[in-house]
Amino acid sequence: MPKITTQQLRKRTQESAAGATIKPKTIGSPYDKSKQQKSAGSSGAEGSRHFGPMFNKDLGQHILINPLVSQSIVDKARLKQTDTVLEVGPGTGNLTIKILEQAKRVIACEADARLAAELTKRVQGGPYQHKLEILHGDVMKRDLPFFDVCISNTPYQISSPLTFKLLFHRPTFRCAVLMFQREFALRLVARPGDSLYNRLSVNCQLYAKVSLVMSVGKNNFKPPPNVESSVVKIEPLDPPPPIDFEEWDGMLRIAFSRRNKTLAASFKSTATMQMLESNYKTFCASNEVMMEEGFDIKQKVLGVLDKLGFSETRAAKMDIDDFLKLLAAFHDADIHFC
Repeated sequence: MPKITTQQLRKRTQESAAGATIKPKTIGSPYDKSKQQKSAGSSGAEGSRHFGPMFNKDLGQHILINPLVSQSIVDKARLKQTDTVLEVGPGTGNLTIKILEQAKRVIACEADARLAAELTKRVQGGPYQHKLEILHGDVMKRDLPFFDVCISNTPYQISSPLTFKLLFHRPTFRCAVLMFQREFALRLVARPGDSLYNRLSVNCQLYAKVSLVMSVGKNNFKPPPNVESSVVKIEPLDPPPPIDFEEWDGMLRIAFSRRNKTLAASFKSTATMQMLESNYKTFCASNEVMMEEGFDIKQKVLGVLDKLGFSETRAAKMDIDDFLKLLAAFHDADIHFC
């Protein structure tokens, strides 16, 4: 049997030790990263699971961590002990717990299964377990249940669709207290003449009283978003105005297509005239109305604007009553927008 010299043994030992320290890289789950941070001895907030799993900014997951802000939001809703509250995007439940303390029942819609599990564990076995119902899935793809009040730290990418889903929800709820990106919130409450006044402002204020209730700095969230936030309170009009929304919104799209141009300039575009002429012909055919000889859609549209004195008016300066008068005048002239 061949002998192994001391030098050869030392060499083999060194090679074995070196091989033992080289491990292939593996791709782990989001939870693996937090475990690695813990094992590295990190004592900061980034290495802690105190606030739940890793958050995905792309999904709008910015968890509200300031309890004073959470309490202020709930206070603005003026909850009653008999209220059923819809919460959209509860995350790990910091705001949910504050709501549960005051409401009869909370229905929480959460798209992320991990966060839904965190919230379930947080209330499990406690006094609020029987008051909380968690709906897992995309809130925009489901019918909303009955509720009295909606409270939401809203994922910013669904701000507009969620707002109008709530406004069109029936039966009408009492109020909604919603956290939005600050610029979006300011658009909701903008008035004629404001720099942020646009189609969104008019549509929202047609169906509800909208007020700005508080501003929230980015450091109140984990992880912090790139923008500041604001909270708005939406109180739907009951009964809602008897308006065909597609007609209304179709007219506003044209009016605000160039918000600082006159209405005459906005409505005279070739594409707009072609669309309105097609709609007019369809309306006449469907209602057995004879089209007048030498019909000119441009002359008809501008005639409506001139009659109301709106030809040189800009959409950015018009209020809801102005737009209601304009839509009624167009309908009297059999001009439609959808």
